[in-house]
Amino acid sequence: MPDSSNATSPWIPAGAASFIERHAARFDGMTLDALDAEAHRLIAAHEQLVDHDCINLYAGTNIPNPRGSALLASTIGSRPNLGHPGAKYNKGMQHAEQLEVMLSTLLKRLFKACFVEHRVGSGSLANLYAYMATCRPGDAIMAFPDAAAGHPTHHAIGAAGLYGLKVHDVPFDIARMDVDVDALRDAARRIRPKLIIVAGSMCLFPYNLAAVRAVADEVGAYVLYDSAHMGGLIAGGEFQQPLIEGVDLMTGSTYKSFGGPPSGMILTNAPELAERLDRIAFPGLTANFDLGRTAAMIIAVLDLLEFGPAYAQACIANAQALAAGLDAAGVAVFKPGQRDQFTMSQHVALNAIPYGGGNAASARIEPANILFTSIGLPLPEVPGDANGIRIGTQEITRWGFAPTDMVKIAELIARVLVGNEAAELIARVLVGNEAPENVKGDAIALRRLFQNLHYIRRV
Repeated sequence: MPDSSNATSPWIPAGAASFIERHAARFDGMTLDALDAEAHRLIAAHEQLVDHDCINLYAGTNIPNPRGSALLASTIGSRPNLGHPGAKYNKGMQHAEQLEVMLSTLLKRLFKACFVEHRVGSGSLANLYAYMATCRPGDAIMAFPDAAAGHPTHHAIGAAGLYGLKVHDVPFDIARMDVDVDALRDAARRIRPKLIIVAGSMCLFPYNLAAVRAVADEVGAYVLYDSAHMGGLIAGGEFQQPLIEGVDLMTGSTYKSFGGPPSGMILTNAPELAERLDRIAFPGLTANFDLGRTAAMIIAVLDLLEFGPAYAQACIANAQALAAGLDAAGVAVFKPGQRDQFTMSQHVALNAIPYGGGNAASARIEPANILFTSIGLPLPEVPGDANGIRIGTQEITRWGFAPTDMVKIAELIARVLVGNEAAELIARVLVGNEAPENVKGDAIALRRLFQNLHYIRRV
């Protein structure tokens, strides 16, 4: 019988299957010492590339405070910790469990919330917990469609579908990139959803939450704001304040604009929802969780409590300057028809149709050490690809890039997308002489000017 130990599962995409099989075969032939060394080499190479040599414009990432990252390595994270602080099933937790109280206290202060659930492992799981607290399998919910940057966890392919919810689109006004309130009211009266979800994988502008709240009240629905990308700006007070504006639940990731470790959170001002969420977390689905991550989140919240407003303002200023620079360089920046700005957040959207699609454009520019990804936009479809590109300024802001630097980044992007320069191999004639230049080399040179973190506490 043939050895199928390295056979790739047939549902995995062909490109991924080839990658997995090639490296699995390589690792199978290595000694334990060689594997140990290779693991450390790969980590070092990744950190050099992504942390120091790339202009990282991926909207779903950030560089955390190194003091927080160090806490992730503490043995505190390997200890079981069942139960509420002060009433742990496991003994010897009298020091560690105080961290849970500290994080809860700080998150409530940061977001001006009455209740917080921080034991969830990710923003996606936070959404699942919110569904379980507000709905039963078979209930109808409404969420942003793909073209409005709705997140997969809101849809049938993600947590909503896995939990058995019936998902309907929130009608969207593409001219303003906001909820179409009149159409939402008509649809909600017909569908009678238990939950209406606002926001998702890209937020260029604030949403009309007061109007959504009014519709939800009319049909007896809860309102959930997914702040996965907007947590840092909301914390800094420079974007809309969902809990103050009337939503029942706010879920989110704790990296991205938040700037902490990969984790999740749920905030609410409703005691009955807080109680349900607590029971879902324990004794339900979370039980033990990583207290090292809790400790790292504390550092992230302290950073935001001290620097949040300045950091959020800088993220927005960089995004607006980058969008203007890209537009001036001939890049197809997306702007809704009834808006006089490209963005009011840390996000910038590009029309990817002229560049063959968002995934194609992202792959073409990646060898230049410039990172971004695709997104769905309310534009004509691109067969086999996304029609948009999503850019985020949260990480480059933390590395100290300022609005005056955005024109340089815009020019690098335009050289690849508009000028069709090869990312790595190109010779340009300069004034008076010839010098070998390439977009990658220029991107690395620019990136290496910014190696110190900003908007973090160092005490």
